[in-house]
Amino acid sequence: MTAQLTTLVPFHLAIPVDDIDAARNFYGGVLGFSEGRSDTKWIDWNFRGHQVVTHQVGDGPSTTPRDGVAGTNPVDGHDVPVPHFGLVLPVDEFKVLADKLTSVGTKFVIEPYVRFEGEPGEQWTMFFLDPAGNALEFKAFADLNQLFAV
Repeated sequence: MTAQLTTLVPFHLAIPVDDIDAARNFYGGVLGFSEGRSDTKWIDWNFRGHQVVTHQVGDGPSTTPRDGVAGTNPVDGHDVPVPHFGLVLPVDEFKVLADKLTSVGTKFVIEPYVRFEGEPGEQWTMFFLDPAGNALEFKAFADLNQLFAV
């Protein structure tokens, strides 16, 4: 299992944003991802070796916030926003990111906590929205081999 996880092929994901400058601040400044190619309406992000592209839709910041959440699904007593995307981090990096997000006033959809505690697949998780309303989940496993545990 571990060998497969270290040889993953990078994925590409393009997401809509309404303010490219807010996206640059959030993905680059808050989350700390490095910026790749960009233009006035889009930015490539190095999302830990994966390519996430923020594409500005419309003519600039919307006066009404866009909620990219199509629905929710109940998981471990929480309404998980769908769709969502994110990363699986080492536990120490997860905690540093959670502290950073808290310190900059991030409103969590689901606050950082341990899901499935004491069960297969036990994991730290947190959900939040980017400035355009796209849902992100970052999680961490004490044992990465539990990623696909049943």
